[in-house]
Amino acid sequence: MVKTRILTILSIIFLVLFGCFYGAMAAEIITSEDFEQKLVTRDQLVKTADNFILLLDTSLSMEVEYKNTGKSQYEMLKSELKIRNSYFPDLGYNAGIYRYTPWEEVLPVQPYNQRKFAAALDKLPEKPGGSTDLQKGLENIEPVLDSLSGRTAVFLFSDGTYNPWLGKEAPELIQKEISEGHNVCFYVISLAKNPEAQGFLRELAAVNECSRVISFANYIDRPEFNSGALFAVKSTEKIETIADSKVVGLKMDPIHFEFNGDQVEQKYYKDLDAIGTLVKDNPNGYAIIHGHTDSIGTDEYNMGLSRRRADAVAMYLKENYNIPSDRLLTDWYGPMNPASSNTTKEGRLKNRRVEIAIGGLE
Repeated sequence: MVKTRILTILSIIFLVLFGCFYGAMAAEIITSEDFEQKLVTRDQLVKTADNFILLLDTSLSMEVEYKNTGKSQYEMLKSELKIRNSYFPDLGYNAGIYRYTPWEEVLPVQPYNQRKFAAALDKLPEKPGGSTDLQKGLENIEPVLDSLSGRTAVFLFSDGTYNPWLGKEAPELIQKEISEGHNVCFYVISLAKNPEAQGFLRELAAVNECSRVISFANYIDRPEFNSGALFAVKSTEKIETIADSKVVGLKMDPIHFEFNGDQVEQKYYKDLDAIGTLVKDNPNGYAIIHGHTDSIGTDEYNMGLSRRRADAVAMYLKENYNIPSDRLLTDWYGPMNPASSNTTKEGRLKNRRVEIAIGGLE
């Protein structure tokens, strides 16, 4: 405890000396304890999806042990889903659970209810097994999406394999058609074991600007790496969270961008150098990087623009400090979480930004 506090103080001094600030408006690292102790409330969150669907792989490949834990990937997944459900902030979602190995409607999409969701998770098979009919799973999800309004986040768990001999259209083509006809973002949770499977999952996630691949390890070990799919802290809020749970929640002022721009200006290099040094020197350190835009332009274009802005910051840290990609989370929101009004030039400038938070310092 004493060591953690000393390092926290030293880290804050380090960042201030390099022109960064603690407590400035920025991305937040929120833990389950922050929800459980009501330090973060519904009013402080912005909903980034209206509906969410779990599309689960329960096939035999999920029997593989996870990171020498003595538990299978399947056991880890079920456990993690139950834990998250216990503290998940209900912002008025519709939610459903399905599995495609084989296809089963575990919980049809309906207004989210924590008790019903927990009961549905308990209905999942005790052991994984069955064939991987990804095509059928995607085809069966489409009529579910037809019944929904607003944005839907589909969490698709896959190891990048499927049954090609079923004679159906390729999964990536089915998913592309779905994305063109619905307001949907696919969060592909990757259990891929080889480059070919990894490439296939990248194809699945390339269907639109809001979809992306998240490694299973990051999904399990760092839940904050994917909470942005459903909610984010309002950029106008300043949250006092549990310092010991967050370890360190050091933040810097936002990086702002020119209109329609995605290049990091040189005046921000000093701040990024401080961040890069801090993350590099702490083996468990990581950075969460959130991209945003103003409201000018279409939602799809702005989603891509905010992604490019977040990627530009991540690339600077990766190239200059050799920080691995799995320690640089990029998330992007387009105009969904404004820091200021979009009705003025000054407000739009504040909204064209990237926010950074650091966690994992010990």
